[in-house]
Amino acid sequence: MSSSNIITVVLAEDHSIVREGLRALLQAEADLEVVGEAANGREAVELAQKLHPTVIVMDIAMPLLNGLEATRQISKTAPATRILILSAHSDDAYVEQVIALGGAGFLIKQTVADVLPKAIREIAKGNTFFSPSIAKRLDQRNKRSTNRTGTFKTGAVELTSREVEVLQLIAEGKANKETAGELGIGIKTVEKHREHLMEKLDIHHTAGLTRYAISAGIIESSVQLTII
Repeated sequence: MSSSNIITVVLAEDHSIVREGLRALLQAEADLEVVGEAANGREAVELAQKLHPTVIVMDIAMPLLNGLEATRQISKTAPATRILILSAHSDDAYVEQVIALGGAGFLIKQTVADVLPKAIREIAKGNTFFSPSIAKRLDQRNKRSTNRTGTFKTGAVELTSREVEVLQLIAEGKANKETAGELGIGIKTVEKHREHLMEKLDIHHTAGLTRYAISAGIIESSVQLTII
């Protein structure tokens, strides 16, 4: 098969055994090539910018940077790359965020083996692809209009990309110094972002920010086990 017909794929999933299973599934397809793997959202953003894959298969719940925020950043910095979200959860809030942030499809993990190659091919063509149960709900809701304002909307509050990054790292238990090092910014800047988050959300302690991050789908409850 001509290299021009090959669909290049990056797998973004923090569980190595799941990545191995996905890679094995795709390697059986002559027109699909896995060119990179990421264990967190930040690595996915970097690989998108470096490799310019046709498609990124993206988990939502990943450390350091979740799949939703990674999707937003990739949609801005590597807009030609199409993003297919995988998740064990298919809540409407997740699906709406994926669409709003530039994702091209959403698959429930339990059904991946049956439809993943087909989904990748469809979104590589410029189409969208959703697991059947999600597609049915979207049709019933008349594909409600979404926005791409560059903000992460959680209820009535909109957070900037940097605020989401800081919030996730706070919720993962990172201190200001660790957060600064991870994001390549100063500690004072981290403190300012923390202050802005508390003001926007009207939450004034770390445990509250962590609970908010969980409720907004920025991290999963299993990521942070020391909530007081």
